[in-house]
Amino acid sequence: MFDNDSRRAASKWYKRLKLNWVFTTSTFTGNFLLAIVITWFFQGLGHGEAVNYVFFLTILSIGLWVTEAIPPFAVGIFLIAMLSFGFGTDFILTESAPVERYLGAWTSNVIWLLLGGFFLAKGMSIVNLDNALFRFTVRRFGDKPDRLLLGLMITTALGSMIMSNTATTAMMISSIVPLVLTLGKTASYSKALLIGIPAAASVGGIGTIIGSTPNAIAVGALQEVGINITFVEWMVVGFPTGLFLVYIFWRYLIRHYKLRGIEIDLSTLKTREVKTDLFKKRAVIFTLFATITLWLTEPAHGIPVAATSAVPMVLLTLTQVITAEHVRSLPWDTLMLVAGGLAMGIAIVDVGLARIIMDAIYQLPFPVFVLPAIFALVGVLLSNVMSNTAASSILVPLAVALPLPFGFAAPVIVAIACSCSLLLPVSTPSNAISYGTGLIEQNEFRTGGYFFIIAGPLAAIISVLIWVVFYV
Repeated sequence: MFDNDSRRAASKWYKRLKLNWVFTTSTFTGNFLLAIVITWFFQGLGHGEAVNYVFFLTILSIGLWVTEAIPPFAVGIFLIAMLSFGFGTDFILTESAPVERYLGAWTSNVIWLLLGGFFLAKGMSIVNLDNALFRFTVRRFGDKPDRLLLGLMITTALGSMIMSNTATTAMMISSIVPLVLTLGKTASYSKALLIGIPAAASVGGIGTIIGSTPNAIAVGALQEVGINITFVEWMVVGFPTGLFLVYIFWRYLIRHYKLRGIEIDLSTLKTREVKTDLFKKRAVIFTLFATITLWLTEPAHGIPVAATSAVPMVLLTLTQVITAEHVRSLPWDTLMLVAGGLAMGIAIVDVGLARIIMDAIYQLPFPVFVLPAIFALVGVLLSNVMSNTAASSILVPLAVALPLPFGFAAPVIVAIACSCSLLLPVSTPSNAISYGTGLIEQNEFRTGGYFFIIAGPLAAIISVLIWVVFYV
């Protein structure tokens, strides 16, 4: 944690001196050299040049994701380029191989599913349905502080299952800031709000495939080995797990901050109606209903979720809710990061690196049924210091290599655990938004961080293993 803070502090000074390029270049070079040294020792094991090359890219990508020498999405692009260059030519490897599988990560079902979710989220934001969701929460849960906190957390969780966690948190945090300013940032209820809402956004995303990118990565990796998880099948395990984690964390906040019996004044909360185009609002509601219905009923009609994702893209642009300008503002960087992670995962499995690593793991004094728990713990710890998408990109391909049924359960467990990283302000964008208000101290996030390091993997293991028993 201190190394991470020191790196960020150094980066800020370089920016002030307009020498940030020196910091990023030196960091990239350092990671590159370190990856070469580690790979030099690894190649002595004699696994072949293809394995060595993918191992080098894996070590390099981990270093780049952790140090953020270049943006995470740039690492994703870099990985696809290097895989194509390495396997598509004979400049690095003596024998070339088809690279369509790596380039095809851009057109994966997972990418289309996420893109459909981005269009829905953007449409809801444009017609202010997100604010309507907040106003409904205040009306429904009333002015009792503990119930209102629960309502805001549940609303945030449900919103993050469809919208991005970042957008949902930004909406909810901006709405409660006036109340926090009135109570004061040292008030217990203020801290509970500023910790509970980003936590609910992160773990609420567990509920659907599009709710969190680690979910999509797990589904994509399982598809590569012939295991298809539908939208509904994921919700069977993800939806109750996400809401359960939100609920127990709410109970924990109530007890930790002693919120029973306190009183607050809700007159400062923003409940202002925003005038929107009625036709566009109805268009978004219809599109939202149609898309989610098709996703949920996939087993009945057989239309793939990737094809269904075209519905919001077509309808929302056809009705002029979303324009070209809106499309340019979509989080394309997330898609680039996911595509790179998927390509890296495919390569790790294809060259046999996943099996080699798993054989080494099998030599450890742990029975195989303990390994999903180890993966879950490593996942949540890694996600606290690097992107949860990057962490899942590294761990999911290894988890898939476990023997069935653990090879089916472990990737899902890893995805859920990676969404429970809440220890630092930089652990998730949701935490960063809350911390960015200047109304909460960094050390306050440890309340949720330590809680979810234990509760997240534990809930993931129990819920997924029960789900697998009935699924298989």
